[in-house]
Amino acid sequence: MIAVIDYDAGNIRSVEKALLSLGQEVHITGDAQEILRADKVILPGVGAFGDAMENIRSRNLEPVIRKVAEKGTPFLGICLGLQLLFERSEEAPGVKGLGLLKGEILRIPEAPGMKIPHMGWNSLHLEHDGRLFRGVEEQAYVYFVHSYYLKAEEEDIVKASTEYCTHIHASVEKGNVFACQFHPEKSSGVGLRILKNFVEL
Repeated sequence: MIAVIDYDAGNIRSVEKALLSLGQEVHITGDAQEILRADKVILPGVGAFGDAMENIRSRNLEPVIRKVAEKGTPFLGICLGLQLLFERSEEAPGVKGLGLLKGEILRIPEAPGMKIPHMGWNSLHLEHDGRLFRGVEEQAYVYFVHSYYLKAEEEDIVKASTEYCTHIHASVEKGNVFACQFHPEKSSGVGLRILKNFVEL
């Protein structure tokens, strides 16, 4: 069973729909015991960093997420879910992230002719042999929607990157913790392959 953590963030249903299309049993839940029993756990999300951390803490989900990471359950953060795994974000000064991974979330810098938020398809440069990207071709296109981006402290956890106004760490992996800044559930066949790789871990 895959638990998709419900903390009142957007985009949860499209993640559910993609997983169901792969034949998975999916529970959207904020219940600690159900999350801890799951074979895989996903933290999706579209929204603001500060509001999301407030929701996670007010629902007492922070210790649950830590336990999932500690006991080795495969865990996937998507979009805002990636950002929350890190220590801090320029979007919400003074608000601590989950800090499961080292790094910070920065605002995408302005560049001539480039719109922010970054919305649309960008190609991925694959590196460091990421398990989510088995069978995915170099320069495959995936779908992004974001105004802030990850700068990871540990370069070797970065498994995919992209260029949009700056160099963006698009996917990371460390132990049982995985995360994508892009939306695999909205990234057509490539995205479904990435989700399939995750559910088969």
